[in-house]
Amino acid sequence: MSGSVALSILGGGVGGTGVADAAAAVLALRRASAAGAEEKGVAQTAKEASVKSALARFTEGISRAKDVETALRDPRVSAVLLPALGLPDAVGMPGLAVRALMSDPADPKSVAAKLPDARWKSAAATLSLATRGMDALRDPAVQKKLADGYTAYQWRVSKDNEASGIADALYFQQRMAGGKALSVYEVLGDAVLRRVVTGALGLPDAIAVQEVETQARAVTSRIDLSKLTDPRQAAKLAERYVMASAGSGMGSSGSALLSLFA
Repeated sequence: MSGSVALSILGGGVGGTGVADAAAAVLALRRASAAGAEEKGVAQTAKEASVKSALARFTEGISRAKDVETALRDPRVSAVLLPALGLPDAVGMPGLAVRALMSDPADPKSVAAKLPDARWKSAAATLSLATRGMDALRDPAVQKKLADGYTAYQWRVSKDNEASGIADALYFQQRMAGGKALSVYEVLGDAVLRRVVTGALGLPDAIAVQEVETQARAVTSRIDLSKLTDPRQAAKLAERYVMASAGSGMGSSGSALLSLFA
């Protein structure tokens, strides 16, 4: 069944506009997840003037910085560095970035290791600022990796113009693609993974104020996270998330929608 036919059926059927919006979101995510879509999209995004300009400012900021802290506090640097490391929501928090990224993630008492959001520990390990300092930021290989990460981030964000939640869903699928089952605490410790899983399961935002053990039980009572190592299962959860982000409120009809597109 073609997307246009499916949308016409869903748009005129039970659920009306909400179902049609959810169907469009699923189709948009599947297009973005298709083989070669990211590679092609990132290559196009790299040609955009805004991306080239941001990367040029990033390089300039690094070259002018006298030390790591100065670099991390430079908006030109943080605007690229943090999104490239999977921490776009931290761009406006330079103090936290300095403390976490300059700490040693191998030390269980370090800021990066103690923060509940596991992305910080991963980012600190990627940069190795605690041991390499400015040499890490000036390393051409590191700069290339960060530039690639930033460009890929910008491509993912652009997909949210097609349907809300796609950027999160793509990040989720990328993390799950590693084939390693994540514990519920690893999921809850990553702000994006938490958002996708709890959103797909229909758990309220207010759950975040509860004890982490309570949150963990709420998740594991609804889903076996080990099954998400199966790309098909991870894709289904990602699709449920973008459907929820579309504000469909379809309840049990969500399963029927996914079955139609399967």
